[in-house]
Amino acid sequence: MKRTTLSFIFIFVLGATVSTFAQDNQTLFQGRGIYRSGGYAAISNKFTKINGDYANMAELYGGWFINQRFLLGVGAAATTNYIPVPALEQNFPARRMTYQYGQVGLMTEYVFASTRKVHFTANLLTGVGFTLQYDRRDIDDWDWDDWDDRHDDDDAKCFFVMEPGLQVEFNLLKWMRFSPGVSYRKAFNAEGNGLTDSDLSNISYNLTLKFGRF
Repeated sequence: MKRTTLSFIFIFVLGATVSTFAQDNQTLFQGRGIYRSGGYAAISNKFTKINGDYANMAELYGGWFINQRFLLGVGAAATTNYIPVPALEQNFPARRMTYQYGQVGLMTEYVFASTRKVHFTANLLTGVGFTLQYDRRDIDDWDWDDWDDRHDDDDAKCFFVMEPGLQVEFNLLKWMRFSPGVSYRKAFNAEGNGLTDSDLSNISYNLTLKFGRF
């Protein structure tokens, strides 16, 4: 009887030890689906202003989506429309000089309650911004035989940029989401091309579609 009792005690202690050991050794990609990683890509259109004029920006970003909460990736955006350069700031005496603005860098995004149909996200891009000038004549007016005569500024001016933002996110499908939002672009130490930090820093209204494994 004494041996039987000791055997039960031994089995109980051993089982508890094994159970504790198993719990302590759960890894990021194992254990009842508590941790889940995936990834997604996003295409976005931004409506903003540069130097007081309307600017349309196309953006791409994406990366690794960790535990249905945190995105770690990269992003890039650039203007697509005509942003006039004042005559006194033009680097070349062309007919229609326009500003080009772009940015690229680290993209992070935190998703609140990702599995809910409607939820919120907060994101932040930190990286490098750049500006340049080029001659934006209508494509029908270009003389392809005289391409070398076009006036482009190859000396892009680079600086540090940050853009935090917020989105309301709608889960349309398991693999697609729609995320309208707002962000604020802040330039630091921008010089050249007649643009200052205040000329480049402004609020953006964004429409975003996301595709991937959420």
